[in-house]
Amino acid sequence: MSQSFKNRVFGCVIIKANNANYNADFTGQPRTLPDGTVYATDKALKYTVRNYFTKNFADEKVFYFKSLNDEMQPRDLDQTYVRFFGEFPKSDKKEAVKARKTILKNLLNCVDVRLFGGTFASKDANLSLHGTTQFSHGVNRFEEGIIYSEQISSPFRNSNEKSADSMQTTLGSQFKLQEGHYVHHISVNPRNLEEMATSVESPGLLDTDIEKLKEALKNGATFYDSAAKTGVENELLFWVQLKEGSKQVLPSFVELISVYKTDNGGREVDFSKVKVLLEKESIKNEIEKIEVFYNSGLISLSNLPEGTSEHSLN
Repeated sequence: MSQSFKNRVFGCVIIKANNANYNADFTGQPRTLPDGTVYATDKALKYTVRNYFTKNFADEKVFYFKSLNDEMQPRDLDQTYVRFFGEFPKSDKKEAVKARKTILKNLLNCVDVRLFGGTFASKDANLSLHGTTQFSHGVNRFEEGIIYSEQISSPFRNSNEKSADSMQTTLGSQFKLQEGHYVHHISVNPRNLEEMATSVESPGLLDTDIEKLKEALKNGATFYDSAAKTGVENELLFWVQLKEGSKQVLPSFVELISVYKTDNGGREVDFSKVKVLLEKESIKNEIEKIEVFYNSGLISLSNLPEGTSEHSLN
């Protein structure tokens, strides 16, 4: 039987993009900060995790993920609830609190809610759940960030009869990043859900949730192999698990990681700044374990913190 997971965790995920567009803005270009640095939102990483859960763990409910009804239209919030849990509980004035607790307990049966929380705004209940797992925006930490465009042709003609090129097939453009290594900071705090989970006698975050989360963070981006995401792959997961009961807080790892070209044309991930941080005596004594998962055939690692156990990404 699954047990509650009680340890705080910090770390990072690196997503590689080669001639690809990991997270486009509304113009179709890779997102950039005002200084030109390429980045991706936390939602991009969450999507790969939810998609991986949906396709690989049939026994898990993933609530905040697009699904279609019989009319091939996206379900709304209430329809999604009914899909998973049946009709809403009776919610008149006398039963309002009981109904909200029933809805809350049902939502906590969904793995993505236990991990990422969510807002549930319905006529039957208004709930806001603080997720146990947080991702930061992913920032490209590679020394280059070259964006290019290419024209593509549609096999269909322009349907606008008034257009001068109405008898021609349409042309479009797509934008890609030549090479990027997006670093997302991750943190896990099981206590974020503790109060609400206790109120409905739910165990909250489970150790099996963490096992599945780690699997998705090692494989989710690679698994989501669409035409737009070809060339986007999981590259590395760095996992720092604190001792149970530790209240230590660690800063974002995004600015502490660098990715370089090596002399032989390979790619190296430098952990020197992370090493300095984690080997401080006050922090080192709070750590239960440090793990890194990566493909040693594609990248090399330097300056790992003492005691880090290395594992294959797959």
